[in-house]
Amino acid sequence: MQSENRIFDDLAKMMNGVAGTMAGMGREAEGSMREKMREWVGGQDFVSRDEFEAVKAMAVAARDENEALKKRIDAMDKAAKPVPSKAEGPKAAKAPQPGA
Repeated sequence: MQSENRIFDDLAKMMNGVAGTMAGMGREAEGSMREKMREWVGGQDFVSRDEFEAVKAMAVAARDENEALKKRIDAMDKAAKPVPSKAEGPKAAKAPQPGA
């Protein structure tokens, strides 16, 4: 019986060694793959989430400012347009045509 236990002990040690080696190889392969992906992504023209959010906020601010300026211009146009009187009729509101 002593010899059978020794064989099982040696087999268990060997299997533990194989399992440890396989786990180490897996960690090394994962680390290598992560590094390769970082190099590949770094070479591309991708942006980080922070950069994307900053540009998105700038675009929203620019759009809001554009809308405010458009409203301001429309208000200025309404204030600057003379209202034609009924005596002048629709022809008075038209601008003269060049060359006519």
